[in-house]
Amino acid sequence: MTERRQRPQRTIRSAVVIGGTGLHTGQPVKATLNPADPDTGLVFRRVDLEDQPRLSATVDSVAGTSWETVLGEGEAKVGTIEHLLAPLTVFGIDNLEILLEGPEPPALDGSGREWCSLIQEAGIQDQDGTESRSIVVQEPFVVREGDSTYTIAPHDGYRVTAVIEFDHPAIGRQSATVEVEPETFCTQIAPARTFGLESWREMLNAKGLALGATYDNTIVATDDGLAEGTELRFPDEFVRHKILDLVGDLSLVGAHIRGHVVAERPSHRGNVAVARRLRNMLARPAEGGPVLDINQILEYIPHRYPFLLIDRVLEFEGGKRILGLKNVTINEPFFQGHFPEHPIMPGVLIVEAMAQAGGLLLMNEFEDPQSKVVYFMSLDDVKFRRPVMPGDQLIFELRMLQLRGRTCRMQGVTRVGDHVVAEATMMARVMDK
Repeated sequence: MTERRQRPQRTIRSAVVIGGTGLHTGQPVKATLNPADPDTGLVFRRVDLEDQPRLSATVDSVAGTSWETVLGEGEAKVGTIEHLLAPLTVFGIDNLEILLEGPEPPALDGSGREWCSLIQEAGIQDQDGTESRSIVVQEPFVVREGDSTYTIAPHDGYRVTAVIEFDHPAIGRQSATVEVEPETFCTQIAPARTFGLESWREMLNAKGLALGATYDNTIVATDDGLAEGTELRFPDEFVRHKILDLVGDLSLVGAHIRGHVVAERPSHRGNVAVARRLRNMLARPAEGGPVLDINQILEYIPHRYPFLLIDRVLEFEGGKRILGLKNVTINEPFFQGHFPEHPIMPGVLIVEAMAQAGGLLLMNEFEDPQSKVVYFMSLDDVKFRRPVMPGDQLIFELRMLQLRGRTCRMQGVTRVGDHVVAEATMMARVMDK
């Protein structure tokens, strides 16, 4: 996985406004798309709330992936973002401010078609002197999340394939492939509407969802077919809408994708897991390598086999955050004695691996780190959420909470895919060797 900067960043030429009703909340809402400065990213702003909180459209802001993709921070939330984000991705919009007078963009006709038209109406503006970010998939890999399976492979452009299967006479098994570029996407994918089963309505409404769903913005499937008067825009409109959702969710990577994503039974939760995996594999250096490879890590921390528990550093923000990785294999020495018939990585070693990543973050704050060693002083709020097995890839994210002199507090979270497997708050101190 490498990052390339190959064209100028883009925004829209002029502001555009559209109104309607939210698909899930049923509330009237107005959305204003405004041009934004370079390196702003795609940002939602809840202008109906006090202080007009801003939410960046990245995986770090995801707060829910049940029946929609939701961004959230504190009390501020924005839902059903995928139908808008997909067309923005297709047109290569890097920077945009989306003002919302409500908790979700308007549903419009339940598809992305009107968003495509609105973006074309606003026009597209290259931002001279800037470079957009793109992720280039160089090696195939697989992500599994619940019933969803994704295979991501190299490709010259951006291609998406989706396969769905519903035990329903109007849907059944469907598959489709599309190149994610404006002309094809806006005519073949964007018009595909969201859908649901009539039998889901009561359950969804009880959860405060689908309150704005109507026969005009949703394909409704009855027990034995489609609601009376429903005409499909495509024979396989259901899988095409799943592709719309997938492209919208994958935009949360924060960079344009060059690769082929094959999704079997995609879901919002699975889509975001892929987006997080892509984001986590996005290397910072221009040559495409990790921030620190294993040989460089050995120069900074004293741990050696069998206690070196971090393979590489993927991302680094000095004094703020570090993202580390460990591939767990059946050859790990601890599996010989720790439940050999049912191998599970010891929780204490997961915490130790987080601590090693945190030690790299802390030692960067001092000159001559090779002459220092990090001692951990306390662990608080340690939680283990699920077991780690051979074949898992651990991603450690450590954030600096406080640094005073040589002592710091850090918050650590370890994930496998989109699942949190462990978390802890740590206090550590740098000492001379």
